[in-house]
Amino acid sequence: MNLPTKLTFLRMILIPVFVTLFFVNFPFHCVAATGVFVIASFTDFLDGNLARKYDQVTNLGKFLDPIADKMLVACALFAIVLKTGKFQIWTTVCAMIILCRELMISGFRIVASSKNVVLAADKLGKIKTVLQMCALICLLPITDLISAAKKASSSWQTFIDITFYIGFALLALSTIMAIVSGINYIVKNKQVLKD
Repeated sequence: MNLPTKLTFLRMILIPVFVTLFFVNFPFHCVAATGVFVIASFTDFLDGNLARKYDQVTNLGKFLDPIADKMLVACALFAIVLKTGKFQIWTTVCAMIILCRELMISGFRIVASSKNVVLAADKLGKIKTVLQMCALICLLPITDLISAAKKASSSWQTFIDITFYIGFALLALSTIMAIVSGINYIVKNKQVLKD
């Protein structure tokens, strides 16, 4: 097993650690969970770059990498849905759209694979991923930060409010990009659906 595949396995191992930290109540548990999420997200960036740079792309890696990515994002989306209070309906709709897009593209890739067609990730999909990760990094620790802000100065409270709204703006943008990139991906590779 090469290093990129080991990093993918590490990301999969970090997912239950992230979930546990997020839901077990102790001071700044959401901040700790966000730290694990950042590390797991970084392994996603790292494993793909290493695999391409050192020509270590394997079938196991191609199989596990997208699964690990979707598992991490799905768990983080469910986590923020449960913690966003009055914005819960909004975050739920965004999570539904993003997860439905991922299922649709996974199904599309299965059809492509059955025809021996390899579909690479495109630029729009990568933009969607970056926006999504940034949104989740802003929103995951928000419960802890709001609690800390109640005891802090007004400037700290302003910073938390700004972070909160930036997170929601990024989530909205990533949801739009999920739709746009999903449609673009299928239209660009529509030959896969031809009999």
